[in-house]
Amino acid sequence: MIRDDRKQLNDRFIRVFELLEERGVIVKNDRNGKGMGDFAEKILGNRAYGHIIRAYLNTDDKRCIDYRQARILCQEYGVNESFLIDGIGTPFGFDLPKHKADSNVLTPRKGNILFTTAEAFAGVAVETGGFQVEDNDYFSIPGLSGGGLVAFPINGNSMEPIIQNGDIVICKEISGVNELRDNKIYAVKSNGNLWVKFVQKLTDRKGRVTHLKLISANHLEYDPFEEEVNEYTRLYQVIRKISDL
Repeated sequence: MIRDDRKQLNDRFIRVFELLEERGVIVKNDRNGKGMGDFAEKILGNRAYGHIIRAYLNTDDKRCIDYRQARILCQEYGVNESFLIDGIGTPFGFDLPKHKADSNVLTPRKGNILFTTAEAFAGVAVETGGFQVEDNDYFSIPGLSGGGLVAFPINGNSMEPIIQNGDIVICKEISGVNELRDNKIYAVKSNGNLWVKFVQKLTDRKGRVTHLKLISANHLEYDPFEEEVNEYTRLYQVIRKISDL
């Protein structure tokens, strides 16, 4: 008999799978890397096991995804492990506050900027309980209105002297790499990692952005490095910092 926790795990898997479909990351009949066979190969190690994935997706079938496969799914598709394994938080780490459709102001009692930790923002469960949106604070500051803003404290000295250890940065998500401007400071979120760096686009021979060059302000201690751009890469322009007096 399947334990209740495995059934609940499988229910969350179904929800995540549907969201990945909505985002176009999975296209069941696709033959160019996004199909069911490709998904089965990543999660189960064999592209011929698409029928097993379909069994997991069928609520009338008794077969359920296991915890090892669920963790592979998180690693491969940038899913929040805290959500999928423990049922805590949201599927992709957190939800930024949105504009109300009929107003330029969000609910006054909350503010329009989500304050969290860098670890939670990256979608990593750093302790038992993990990340929970409802336990995080919202605030506002003069001159910054609208939705889609997130703030978190900086850990480390890689961006000194421009951004100090302990400073809080406020970021706004951009739509994609084509909106990115070289040599500006961004928070780059990808597969559970988060960096705040100067960023440059790197292109292939066809002019497509394939990698980002991430450059620290403290270049004497930290060398530049490259990060691959994929469908899970998220970019947030740093628009403000808050420092201690």
